[in-house]
Amino acid sequence: MGFDEKLRWYGFWAKDRLEGGTVRKYYDEVKESYRRGTSIAKTDEKIRKLIAHAVRTTEFYKDYSEDTPLEEMPVMNKDIYRQNYEACQSGVYKEANDNRIMYTSGSTGTPFAMIQNKNKILHNTAASIFLGTAGGYYIGMKEAFIRMWVGDHAKKSRLARIAENLIMMDCSNLDDRKLAEMLYVIQKKKVKCLIGYANALGEISQFIERHQLDMSDFCVRSILPISESMPSEIRRQLERQFNCTVKSWYSNEENGIMGIQKEEDESYYIDSESYYYEILKLDSDEPAEPGELGRIVITDLYNYAIPLIRYDNGDLAVAERKEKNGRFKLYLKELYGRRGDMIYDCKGRIVSPFVLLNGLSMAKGIKQYRFIQEDVTKYTLWLNGNKDEIDEKAILDFISPYFGEEAEITVEYVDEIPVLNSGKRKSFENRCEKYKKK
Repeated sequence: MGFDEKLRWYGFWAKDRLEGGTVRKYYDEVKESYRRGTSIAKTDEKIRKLIAHAVRTTEFYKDYSEDTPLEEMPVMNKDIYRQNYEACQSGVYKEANDNRIMYTSGSTGTPFAMIQNKNKILHNTAASIFLGTAGGYYIGMKEAFIRMWVGDHAKKSRLARIAENLIMMDCSNLDDRKLAEMLYVIQKKKVKCLIGYANALGEISQFIERHQLDMSDFCVRSILPISESMPSEIRRQLERQFNCTVKSWYSNEENGIMGIQKEEDESYYIDSESYYYEILKLDSDEPAEPGELGRIVITDLYNYAIPLIRYDNGDLAVAERKEKNGRFKLYLKELYGRRGDMIYDCKGRIVSPFVLLNGLSMAKGIKQYRFIQEDVTKYTLWLNGNKDEIDEKAILDFISPYFGEEAEITVEYVDEIPVLNSGKRKSFENRCEKYKKK
């Protein structure tokens, strides 16, 4: 790190020490959990305390016993929280002036506001710092954050940007002129870390590839994709282009950064010091079998303002839990996107998005795409790119076997794939009424 970067790093910890050292304490705990595993006994204690707090201080949980086991608590989702928003808030923290409100993107419906108490904020800060260092990013490094900066609550002041050494880059428009401007700023400002939506970083990578740009003068040392799955081929392409590590964060607005991708494969380490994960079956609230694809259900161990207990965030995963000497580590060996956007073959089986992501992302001539399931056997593939370069037959030959002989796949060429309200560009969309009810 340069002098100004070291100044920010050590300055942050000096400030924290003057304020009691809480962030450093939590940082060390998350780091120790990453190294040795999380204590099973301490996790059980955190869960018991959280449930007891929810029962004592919220209207929603008041009829439960304080010693109710976690598996007997109701599974929640955004709709349930919206419908019971006031009842789910803890009376102890409801009017606290040091709370923070985090907003989801609202890309698939009404934006969701999540209240976080001060201790949750501090713990989230600590975990974010550690999971940043695990990905090669340190406080103070020159950073470009590529996302759609929706609303005043998302934007940072000039003073905050200077303090964080941050450049805000908007990805609502990613045509070639905008991509060239982004790369110019990244090079000129000697940016060392790129954080942003996976699809935006993917478009930057494909722009570099199309124009065969020389990246040897760039200073990027770390790339951290967020929000969506990044195709493994694009990930490795970015690593070659910038000669640095690319590790996706697993995160959402309502919880924070919850995990980081391993260097050697596509799986994710989950911060089990901060969150307790259950993987439940797709069609019931029973635990999924080892190796079975299931719903991610999160218990946030530090948010007491709105206790997030058994929160089904809509994502799917295959998990692996490793236990040793009273400690455990949790890995998501496969992480899929929103359940409502999963694509099914003609027999009703989920098709791995990674198959389509890798096949489509690396096809020559494609700038953007979206794969849409219209009905049980009907699909549409939107393509934006150079029609003369795109080998449509090769793409269909690659895709079709995953859907079955009855599959009807129509290719449509479009000038632009529209972004969502959040600025993200959805790769998959399921419009089939049968699966929208799942």
